[in-house]
Amino acid sequence: MTITVRRASVHDAAAYTRIMGDPAVFPGLMQLPYTSEEIWRTRLTEAGAPGKTDLLLVAERTGTVVGTAGLHPAGNSLRRRHALMLGISVLPEAQGQGVGSALMAALCDYADNWVGVLRLELDVYTDNTRALALYRKFGFTIEGTHHGYALRDGQYVSSHSMARFHPKPPRIAEP
Repeated sequence: MTITVRRASVHDAAAYTRIMGDPAVFPGLMQLPYTSEEIWRTRLTEAGAPGKTDLLLVAERTGTVVGTAGLHPAGNSLRRRHALMLGISVLPEAQGQGVGSALMAALCDYADNWVGVLRLELDVYTDNTRALALYRKFGFTIEGTHHGYALRDGQYVSSHSMARFHPKPPRIAEP
């Protein structure tokens, strides 16, 4: 089945709400519960505003959004311009079918070949084995573990900080 990756638009707010609110997806995310279409419409509008550097993508199969992904500035410091934070979510029925890989390939291509990012960063719960395998497949390595990192369903859970460095950092071509 063909997977199409494209930039997200405000018209994808309902899809973001469906994916981020899915009871099998939500526990693996660092999002807050009770999302709404209005919240996602606002986030998608703000991310697309002039001067914003966020990249929000969706993956579609047969015209239905089944996954989302994004690259976001790692912070406001000019000294961190070389780094972006990554987030990804895939509906349960689309997991293990190449959707996550298609989104990750698009994010890495954008970071490596179009915006010259040196470092991609992410945080992932230590028990999210599927996500860990996907990130490792794309060259991410664990740099540290945060114990009791986030509250999830009434329990503090740990997360790994992972990063991937640009495999071939840009250089000036010889004349």
